[in-house]
Amino acid sequence: MVLAAKEFALLRGDGLNSWQRLLFRYVPTSEGQKRIPTDIKNISNEPQMFNAKNCWLSPIWERIYFGALITKLGGLLFDVLERLVPPLKLIRDKKSKYYNALKLVECLCKKIESLSFVEVRRIVGAPLLAAAKNDNYELVEAVVRKFPSLIYVSDVETGKRIFDFAVEHRCENVFNLVHRMSQHRALFMDSLDLSGNTVLHLAAKLAPKNKLNLVPGAALQMQRELQWFKEVNKFVPLFDREHRNAENKTPSVVFTEEHAELKIKGEEWMKGTANSCTIAAALITTIAFAAAITVPGGDHGETGLPIFAKNGAFIVFAISNAASLFTSTTSLLVFLSILTSRYAEEDFLYALPRSLILGLLTLFLSITLMTVSFSAAVYIVLGQKKAYVLIPVAVMACLPIMSFVLLQSPLIVALISSTWRGIFGKKSNRPFY
Repeated sequence: MVLAAKEFALLRGDGLNSWQRLLFRYVPTSEGQKRIPTDIKNISNEPQMFNAKNCWLSPIWERIYFGALITKLGGLLFDVLERLVPPLKLIRDKKSKYYNALKLVECLCKKIESLSFVEVRRIVGAPLLAAAKNDNYELVEAVVRKFPSLIYVSDVETGKRIFDFAVEHRCENVFNLVHRMSQHRALFMDSLDLSGNTVLHLAAKLAPKNKLNLVPGAALQMQRELQWFKEVNKFVPLFDREHRNAENKTPSVVFTEEHAELKIKGEEWMKGTANSCTIAAALITTIAFAAAITVPGGDHGETGLPIFAKNGAFIVFAISNAASLFTSTTSLLVFLSILTSRYAEEDFLYALPRSLILGLLTLFLSITLMTVSFSAAVYIVLGQKKAYVLIPVAVMACLPIMSFVLLQSPLIVALISSTWRGIFGKKSNRPFY
């Protein structure tokens, strides 16, 4: 039961930032400098970092333990890096604890495999359901692989099974085990709890607050909820998609009622973001248009041609200013389409996020091109035959670009990751059940 708690997921590296999670995958553990695979299937074999499958060396060199020598040298090198960079030791210790937790799960399963099914169910049943609630898929996979019949275990009070809890508590790692199941998955997607709810009813309910807060913005939260509902809907039999629970409600009705407030907040968030960006895009459009008709340096009175028309910097100015005008106008139109959207539930799944991504990217391009255009104009007017003028202008021009990247990139990355990458899918080719 202790292993089923959330601390097990923290040992996995869920509480680390992006660069720490990257290092977590590759740092060796303290036990013999072993690297832990992402798939739990290999933990009982204690694989070395260089094995017959992934090593580029020939089998002859492997037989004389040359791979083991390289592994030891790698471990010694990491020991040196660990002294130079103290945070690496914390990551290494966390991974060692995670490795030991996986081994402990396996050892506990071996200890009780001689007991009767009733005794095993009494010991493992509650921790197995708790692990499903806490997204500890490693424990679920290890226990079910050792005791396959425990996959049918259900909660006495609610009648919910493993995947029911995974959907209700939005535990995508446990739910993704469904993708590795055979035709048996239909048995788990067709079950009812004591309230007459199918697993699709549970997906239609509002996610717990701690899961909603993992996604920034009410609109992205609504998108994530729709993704859960659509994903579970793929596995539910057709006759269960309109099944009515004890309250005589279908899953679609439950979803609409549960997410009514979140839908309103998502609309407000989307409109607020689009409003702010519309103002910025309109300003850039105005500036770019004004710069196009008042070229730097003026023009010849007789011909009307720009004085610096043959200057290379003027060509840069003209092209970047025109591109800035076109991209800012595109961004403006995209944000206007967001403001005039109907804001139906389905729009939060793809239409609105894609429009927001396109609007933000074109706005970034327009800001960058406007900065290039302005820098070229400054050089034309003040920097002729003075190359040193380019240095401070280039440095100052980077400020608005870097500010936009630092302030808006988290939102853009979250939008792209949530819209195209997603959280569902087959994470391993090894069959689960």
